[in-house]
Amino acid sequence: MLNLSNLSPQKGASKDRKRIGRGQGSGHGGTATKGHKGQKARSGGKIRPGFEGGQMPLQRRLPKRGFNNPFKVEYALVGLGDLEVFEAGTRVDRELLVRQGIVASGQRPVKVLANGEITKALVLAVDKVSKGARQRIEAAGGQVEDR
Repeated sequence: MLNLSNLSPQKGASKDRKRIGRGQGSGHGGTATKGHKGQKARSGGKIRPGFEGGQMPLQRRLPKRGFNNPFKVEYALVGLGDLEVFEAGTRVDRELLVRQGIVASGQRPVKVLANGEITKALVLAVDKVSKGARQRIEAAGGQVEDR
């Protein structure tokens, strides 16, 4: 009977490691599969990523474009239509949106946009609410808690 104690790989499925530099009889002696001379034949002879043999590397040949603001805040966006799943009078905050699967559980702040319609009176306690979304929420009888 076949069980974990007597499993073995199929014939030809596993190979022994190539042992280089262990004499001519091994078939990998002499230059130890490194060829003759040159930087890559030497000990410690590594070439860093992006090095093109002294030619100006690609990352320096291409022009730089634009500006990446390191302080840019990326929001997790939620439309008003997504909030229709909640009962009227519910306090909607980040944790509830994550539990409901509307927002991913990362560290992004939440912003509500005026996409879709809202008919229920909800209390929103999120990081940001657009002006149009705020008007529609208040028109439906809900309110936005400022944070």
